[in-house]
Amino acid sequence: MELVRAIKFPIAFDIDRLQADVQKVLSLEWTDHYNRKDYNGKWTSIALMSEDGKHDSIFALNQNGLKDTAILQQCSYFKILLDDFPFEKTAVRLLNLTAGTEIKPHRDYCLGYEDGCFRLHIPIITNPDVVFLLDDKRLIMNEGECWYINANFTHSVVNNGTQDRIHLVIDGLQNEWTNELFYKEADPEQFRKPLPEMSEAEKQRISEELNRMNPVLTATILQNMENNKS
Repeated sequence: MELVRAIKFPIAFDIDRLQADVQKVLSLEWTDHYNRKDYNGKWTSIALMSEDGKHDSIFALNQNGLKDTAILQQCSYFKILLDDFPFEKTAVRLLNLTAGTEIKPHRDYCLGYEDGCFRLHIPIITNPDVVFLLDDKRLIMNEGECWYINANFTHSVVNNGTQDRIHLVIDGLQNEWTNELFYKEADPEQFRKPLPEMSEAEKQRISEELNRMNPVLTATILQNMENNKS
């Protein structure tokens, strides 16, 4: 089975309340995205949760737990929304793609559900002229929706509109609650990372080592390897 590229969850958020919270932070200083080589134009961010509790700490994949920023304390609806997602967060940011800005095709490795983690997009302000491509397929994400994006696959964005595009982006870790959410939308096998390909020389070397210990077990392991490959 092919890995899942994206899911639109059957979840809808109050657009007016999302946009009201964004209005509270629009006048603040937003931080330029750190992957400067990956975009042309202006792509900025504000952290709602970060390792040090500062809103300009916009790095993803934090390892030591997150603290609320002072900005999140001012945004009551964002706070409610995040509290309703009972999983550990590794990054929570607002991302603003200014009108006319392009994010070049790229991958964000180890950000698929098959890796034990995931990325959610909640569009807050967008327009019909935003072109988001994931694995060469266009996704149209509307305000108030909730999307899983498998960022391991090549993706790009161009904001061809006259209005900035602002998403709430949440990175999190897999748990039982998220399994229930994801597996309602696709077969669990579509979230399993395929085993790496192994050369015949590597198989032979492993076989020789295992044969020294247990020839019967070796035959079983090699057969399982072939079955998984198919």
